[in-house]
Amino acid sequence: FYMDETEVSNVDWLEYLYWIRRNYANDAEYYYNALPDTLVWRQPLSYNEPYVNNYLRHPAFQDYPVVGVTWEQANAYCEWRTDRVNEEILRSKGYLMDYKTLTAGAGKAGTAATVSTSADPFNTDIYLNGQYRGEGIDGKKMKKDLNPSAVTTGTTPNAKGVVRPVRLEDGVLKQPYRLPTEAEWEYAALALAGNTEYENIADGRIYPWNGLGVRSPKKRTQGMILANFKRGEGDNMGTGGYLNDKADITAPVRSYVPNDFGLYNMAGNVNEWTADVYRKLSFEDFNDFNPFRGNEFVNKRLSDRDKGIYAKDKYGRPIKDPAKTGKKQKWSELQNNAAAVDSSAIAGKPYNPDFRGHLDTVVTDLYGITTLVNDRSRVYKGGSWNDRAYWLNPATRRFMQQDEASAEMGFRSAMTLVGAPEIMTKGKPQFSQPKSKALSKSR
Repeated sequence: FYMDETEVSNVDWLEYLYWIRRNYANDAEYYYNALPDTLVWRQPLSYNEPYVNNYLRHPAFQDYPVVGVTWEQANAYCEWRTDRVNEEILRSKGYLMDYKTLTAGAGKAGTAATVSTSADPFNTDIYLNGQYRGEGIDGKKMKKDLNPSAVTTGTTPNAKGVVRPVRLEDGVLKQPYRLPTEAEWEYAALALAGNTEYENIADGRIYPWNGLGVRSPKKRTQGMILANFKRGEGDNMGTGGYLNDKADITAPVRSYVPNDFGLYNMAGNVNEWTADVYRKLSFEDFNDFNPFRGNEFVNKRLSDRDKGIYAKDKYGRPIKDPAKTGKKQKWSELQNNAAAVDSSAIAGKPYNPDFRGHLDTVVTDLYGITTLVNDRSRVYKGGSWNDRAYWLNPATRRFMQQDEASAEMGFRSAMTLVGAPEIMTKGKPQFSQPKSKALSKSR
């Protein structure tokens, strides 16, 4: 897997907010739901109002990690980032209409008034399903469709003949950005590859660096603190005139020395969300390959089952429903599920509406949430500017509800590596492999 070099910064998040405001100028709800909770800086006995007003938007903090973001907001950002990166790839290669044409000559900097509104904003899943195409969308360099029956399947012809959108088989699009699993995050933080010779790990680590302490042992930087954390009560940065970690709250995302994977601040600065649901006994009940707790299998809802058309929400994203089974269903089973009608008493209207037209709601959970450790409890790791050195150990773990935020919480994105698990094989012993016999062009 891949992982971001740094935590997501304020300037990254402001770019996200700007895109929402530009594309959904009349949808205040979408913009509001994407705003970080800047009130997380408030404490009953602290004067933190300057951070409430300035931390997210002031240029002085643009390279600092975004905080006040919930687990749900972090996931939404990863989905948005996936779509924007794939859209940029397709437009730059000519598979979608380029920005200059799209904005009537104004390029990426075109005003909202000049941007074409002929389609919903780009969504990767919708595009791969063939639903994002047509007049005002298709580019000038779309791939040639070699299917003999392509004309009869609604594929768009142009001057070069019958063309088609990019498919997953073409290898053009990126894998989705996502939150790392707890196991991935811990592996990336320790970066034991730096202590590995052949198959042997020479030394373990307590922190993302070698040694038992939190100060640099090297001659030129001897004694300098290697991460942004709280050394003691009231000691967030040391003594005036000679600060120890150079940061009273968070620090810029490229502060301190990166670990052996080249990742910054895998200890300290801000805690980071992971994808996992928290359980105290997770290490006693897990899969030994890609361990992860919190799978929710979903299917994309079809608006036209025969044509395979996805149903979309008001933002042009596919609607996802909980999967009825973990395996592929037979075609007849799919038809039966689509035609099934819920005949249970709870499916009908519970009572007649009152004079205002309001209905009583159906409560299926009589007592609500009765424990803090539930399926909405998400693991976070890494330690923050307000934590002691104990929490800098990548093995430590805590949890918070996925809809809560903190001034000590940020995140970074990960991406799955497809294909061979090793990409840098130069100088390593290996068997020779014949070249692939795959077709040069996807049909």
